[in-house]
Amino acid sequence: MFRRSQTTAEPQPSTQEVRPGGKGRSTPSRKEAEAAARARAKAVYDAKGSRKAQRQQRAQAASKMREAMRTGDDRFLPARDKGPVRRFIRDYVDARLCVGEFLLPLLVVIMVLQAGTNATMHKASDDLWFATIVLTALDTAVMLWRLRQQLRTRFPDEETRGSVFYAIMRMLQLRPMRQPKAQVKLGGKPKR
Repeated sequence: MFRRSQTTAEPQPSTQEVRPGGKGRSTPSRKEAEAAARARAKAVYDAKGSRKAQRQQRAQAASKMREAMRTGDDRFLPARDKGPVRRFIRDYVDARLCVGEFLLPLLVVIMVLQAGTNATMHKASDDLWFATIVLTALDTAVMLWRLRQQLRTRFPDEETRGSVFYAIMRMLQLRPMRQPKAQVKLGGKPKR
């Protein structure tokens, strides 16, 4: 009566109909549920490995970007520096000597002169300050006027929005501090 039957019957497909609103499958056994939980836990552990791989990819991308900033390789530059228009602007600004390059050193000299107690030094610092501002403004205006003409003739179909601000910011930086590094020497011609 309570014995096992000797015949091994093959499992019959479930004839139960799926109720509306039901999940459409049987509830997993404890063994199956624990195995699924272990698999999810292992996936979390693998997520740590994937985060490590992502960190390595970011480090490689940053390394490529630093190298591109040094060499001027357009493929790995940040979006603000990409494209033929931005490359021309960089080359155009780097090819000429700008008064704005000397703005920071001149401001340091002005501050030193202002620190003195001599009235002559104060007058000299005020005059130097005025001359620096006027010369920087004139040089910037002339450079931008010429740059706009060059951009209109060389890149008539390209988008040049933001090029003025980009040129001014590059012009006001000290030459060794410019990023991407200058690819054209002083007095050279822009490549393109």
